[in-house]
Amino acid sequence: MTPRIRFLHTGLALTLVAGTVLLAGCTAVVPLEPAADAVNPTCADLIVRLPTSVASLPERETNAQATGAWGTPSAVLLHCGVAVPPPTTLPCLTVNGIDWIEDDSDAPLYRYTTYGRDPATELVIDSDKVSGSTVLVDLAQAVGNIPATGQCLGAADLLLPTDGEKVAPAP
Repeated sequence: MTPRIRFLHTGLALTLVAGTVLLAGCTAVVPLEPAADAVNPTCADLIVRLPTSVASLPERETNAQATGAWGTPSAVLLHCGVAVPPPTTLPCLTVNGIDWIEDDSDAPLYRYTTYGRDPATELVIDSDKVSGSTVLVDLAQAVGNIPATGQCLGAADLLLPTDGEKVAPAP
C-alpha cells in the first residue's frame, strides 16, 4: 500500500470515528410543555438543584421552563408548577421527607405529585425502565427546596368518634 493510500485510509478512519463519537454524544432536546405556574420563582430554586443523573440515568436537556428529564429515551419527566393537588384518596408516600401522591392509572407510567408544597412538582416515571422509589430518593433533596405547607394524613391521623360522641378533627 502506498503512503498516499495509507494516509487516505487513516484520514477516512479518523473521520468516521470522530463522526460516530459526535453523533453518539448528541441527544435530542426533550420536548415538554411548561406547567401553568412554571414561572414561579420557587420552581427556579428547584430546577437549579436538579441532579445530573437520576437512578443512574443521565440528565437530558428540555425545551420548557421548570422541567427536567432523565434517560435516553426519557424514563423520568419532571414539571414544576403544576396545580397543587387537593385532598385525595390516592395513596400518599413519604420519601425522605417529601410527600408524594401516587397515581398508577396509566401503569407502567406512574405519576407522582408533591403534596403539601406550593408550587407542586409532578414526575412521570416509566416503571418498565426505572424504579420509582429510586427516582423519588434521588430527587428529594432538590424538591425539598420548595417549602412544605402541609402533609399527607392517613386514617391513623384521624380522631374518630366512639359511641355517638362527636370529636373535632386533629389540628
